[in-house]
Amino acid sequence: MFIPGLEGWLKEATLYQIYPATFKDSNGDGVGDFNGITSKLDYLKDLGINGIWISPYYKSPQVDLGYDISDYRSPHEPYGTLSDIDNLIKEAHARGIKVLADLVINHTSDQHEWFIESRSSKTNPKRDWYFWHPGKVDEEGNRKEPTNWKGAFGGSAWEWDEKTQEYYLHLFAKEQPDVNWENPETRKVLFEHSIKFWMDRGIDGFRVDTVHLYSKDLSWPDAPIFDTEAPYQPSLDLVAAGPRIHEYIHMIYEQLKPYGGITIGELGGGNSYRDTLKFISKDVEELDTAIQFGIAKLDRASLALIRKDWRLTDLKMVTWDAQQLVDPKNKAWAITCLENHDLARSVSRLGSDKPDQRVPSAKVLATYLLTLSGTPIIYQGEELGMINIPPSWPLSEYKDINTHGFWEDIQREAKNFPEMEKTGLEGIHRLARDHARTPMQWTDEAPHAGFSTFKGDLWMRVNDNYPTINVRDQEGDSASVLEYYRTLIKLRNQHKDLFIHGLFELADPFRDDTFVFVKRALGGQGKVMVVALNFQNEPRPFSVPKVAEGHVDLALSSCGVKGASTKELRAWEARVYLPKE
Repeated sequence: MFIPGLEGWLKEATLYQIYPATFKDSNGDGVGDFNGITSKLDYLKDLGINGIWISPYYKSPQVDLGYDISDYRSPHEPYGTLSDIDNLIKEAHARGIKVLADLVINHTSDQHEWFIESRSSKTNPKRDWYFWHPGKVDEEGNRKEPTNWKGAFGGSAWEWDEKTQEYYLHLFAKEQPDVNWENPETRKVLFEHSIKFWMDRGIDGFRVDTVHLYSKDLSWPDAPIFDTEAPYQPSLDLVAAGPRIHEYIHMIYEQLKPYGGITIGELGGGNSYRDTLKFISKDVEELDTAIQFGIAKLDRASLALIRKDWRLTDLKMVTWDAQQLVDPKNKAWAITCLENHDLARSVSRLGSDKPDQRVPSAKVLATYLLTLSGTPIIYQGEELGMINIPPSWPLSEYKDINTHGFWEDIQREAKNFPEMEKTGLEGIHRLARDHARTPMQWTDEAPHAGFSTFKGDLWMRVNDNYPTINVRDQEGDSASVLEYYRTLIKLRNQHKDLFIHGLFELADPFRDDTFVFVKRALGGQGKVMVVALNFQNEPRPFSVPKVAEGHVDLALSSCGVKGASTKELRAWEARVYLPKE
């Protein structure tokens, strides 16, 4: 049985992710809010958006900027009230826009009442709602952590609790204790507070955070030694996709089934499409689809902020793999995204943020994103070609706990390897999550680009380039990145059989300068489209693939159809060829 939400709207949707703290401030307090989002729904509708994913808006101490939740049923106070979000949902639906919330149930905040009770004593009824362990004793009689697992933000994944004389597990910050999914009572209350409460208020489903981490290896083995100089080691293989993971995710499916709600899972690691199918195939009744990490890992040596060089052939292989999910024989669906709250700006990572190349490379990336089959997710500001924070900004301007945890690790390593400091800074400047979290640039007005009327310094500074990169300047400008996105989304909706459902074929798999692919319509109609992308700042040889010769015409060029050569692509040019009329 197909899930109604997936078949009814998600497959043909264009989604847009909103980071509420930096999208739009409606009351001048310097923080984005629900009413700010509501005020920009018409902008999103005009862009062609029919579904929004809102990053966590729940009550939170904001240690991990919202992913540390202290009350699932209350909004974070600066964002507004329950009535404000009810109105946002109502107004979005009135415009044909679905609303997805962020489901963060691998861990809570240490300020959640459940954890406060759990850590109050070893005999508290909620003690085993989290993972507690007495730890080990080394050969010299010193207390040590139960395992050598490293936390995602640096340091140990275990924290000592002095009052009860035990460690608790936190795969992320120490303020984010992991929930014990083994406990059925915990699961029941967790589902009631985080899923049922919000589905009853009218949302349409969830993006599911760290969905692969619910089931751990409870024998608590040490991780293999990856870094002999470090006290703690990466442990993803021991904490991800554990023995009960499919059972647990099916429970979420059952919770949403009566509502027809959809789920987009976050599956960490570099899963191939065959691994992903174990979670999203229609037959398994778990997730509707998932965000994979192939593109996220393309330019980093690990999930830390160590940058590595990448080749266009790497992107082609990642893309080919993900596009297999759309093939009907796999009974699944694909998500494509180049940016989100955890990734730096795609123009800076995968294009070029040089002033003369920013716009054309942003259009190449837009064409890539919006011509692939499946469902695309646009992150706020991506449609403007927003770029990373300038390297001139000091580290004090970076707010993310992940950035600062990484920098602490780099400082430790630099004591033995001084060159690591330069490598670490380069990684932060290119890959830090902070780059995606600067305020949305609505206008060229000082001091806050139309994001807020707050008179002082914002919690997160606006990128210095807002006078030249903003919504107001781009609206109505046919040469702008914004208008190019609008054009692409319209084409996507006019040719759904090719853009959304078409089967993907690489046409130039071994070239590292251009990315050319063919899309075939299902059903043996013989309809094809061609997408040609030049990732170089110079003209490159090109010809329409033989399979499409005589069957397609040039419908769109990011450099303009007039003057397009049949023998080469212009610098940073993107083209879309559609079936002849």
